[in-house]
Amino acid sequence: MLAEEDLQMLGSKILKRDGSRKEEMFKMKKEIPVTRGKMYEIEIDSLGTSGEGVGRYEEFTVFVPGALPGERVMVLMEEVKKSYGKGRIQEILKKSEDRVSPVCSIYDRCGGCQLQHLEYMAQLKAKRRQVIDAVTRIGKLPDLFVAPTIGAASPWNYRNKMQFPIGRKKDRVVIGCFARGSHEIIDTMDCHIQKEGNNEVVNALREIVAKLRIPVYDEDKHTGVLRHVIGRVGRNGEIMAVIVTATKQLPREKELVKLLRAALPQVVSIQQNIQTYRNNVIMGRDTRLIWGRPTILDTIGRLSFHISPRSFFQVNTGQAEVLYGKALEYAGLCGEEIVIDAYCGTGTITLFLAQKAQKVYGIEIVKPAILDARKNARDNHVKNAEFLVGDATQVMPRLYRQGVRPDVVVVDPPRAGCTPVVLKTFADMEPQRIVYVSCNPASLARDLGILDGLGYRAVKVQPVDMFPNTSSIEAVALIVRKDA
Repeated sequence: MLAEEDLQMLGSKILKRDGSRKEEMFKMKKEIPVTRGKMYEIEIDSLGTSGEGVGRYEEFTVFVPGALPGERVMVLMEEVKKSYGKGRIQEILKKSEDRVSPVCSIYDRCGGCQLQHLEYMAQLKAKRRQVIDAVTRIGKLPDLFVAPTIGAASPWNYRNKMQFPIGRKKDRVVIGCFARGSHEIIDTMDCHIQKEGNNEVVNALREIVAKLRIPVYDEDKHTGVLRHVIGRVGRNGEIMAVIVTATKQLPREKELVKLLRAALPQVVSIQQNIQTYRNNVIMGRDTRLIWGRPTILDTIGRLSFHISPRSFFQVNTGQAEVLYGKALEYAGLCGEEIVIDAYCGTGTITLFLAQKAQKVYGIEIVKPAILDARKNARDNHVKNAEFLVGDATQVMPRLYRQGVRPDVVVVDPPRAGCTPVVLKTFADMEPQRIVYVSCNPASLARDLGILDGLGYRAVKVQPVDMFPNTSSIEAVALIVRKDA
């Protein structure tokens, strides 16, 4: 048993510890100056990565969707966490000069766009600032030059691909974007960032489904048939329509095809994709051609591409040409170089590079994408591009053992960026230059920082606005060997 003195000492420690905890809790509560359900006046100083306004109340960060830098707003606090809060605008006390009226009638409810209320030139400046902030804060590269964002010729009607959920609301068929932060479908008649052909697919299908009484999918009950519609618009306005179903059979298929063709003469391909799983993945593995051609054609620069329902293809064709042209410029090719395109997809960037390289190797882990890439190379009569299936961390060392010494490595990874193993694989190949195409400033900045530690210095970054009126931004970075 413990002696009385020991018990007193132990008790004293417990009281002290408990007191410290209470003190910390009190301090923590004191450090959060806002309360859920109350109103606060917030000065907005920047935009967040999702396009929301970012301000501070007594040094406490508050995110306010719909607010713009330079504005002073009254905010109803709807969510409070340890390090930030989220609120809703109740009144704009001081309005930004860059604020404009959104052209879309459902903009305040739809989650498809985030920046329609911001004048387009101001959007370009904000996106450049997003890249600068990322490379400075995450990449620890404050002196890296970030060029002004290259904007689109038009910020409207640019998306060549649409994928909208299908649902039912009060006995009406609804097709459109999800509302912000929910799975409520906002019925969309005229999406201003979609090519007109995609809007025509949505409006025609809505009427056809109602007329034929084809059951729509209920994600809560996992019943019904129609889950999504996907539209793709190619060269000369030709259209592919893909009906995503929760069942292997598509009820009244022949009638649907007949009515869709009658409504849209420019449709050249109608397909069914089967997605039977109870999840949020849009497309399943199996696709069936119902009518017409298996692919549509589109063009980037002098190159033509066959696009199937599952093909990756940049949704903004005009800006894709700008983006790939910048990647080609940064590659600095003069006809003698060996190039590796480490995430080649269906070979779009690879074939661009092949125009000015001696040989280009495209690597992609997804086999169907490689098959599309090889077909695209044949169709464009490109003979100096070789496409390989596999993980870049395995394929690139194998090429190195075979004597392949790349002068340039080009990488266009998924949003998560590259793993440290992949980046080390690039550095181990010792190319003179690395061209990094990114859709996420945060992962780009992180990877530039890692490459800096592997002997490669980022020279400059060029943002390209592939997705006007949204918070997304693409960028191309030029990276060179430090000892070159």
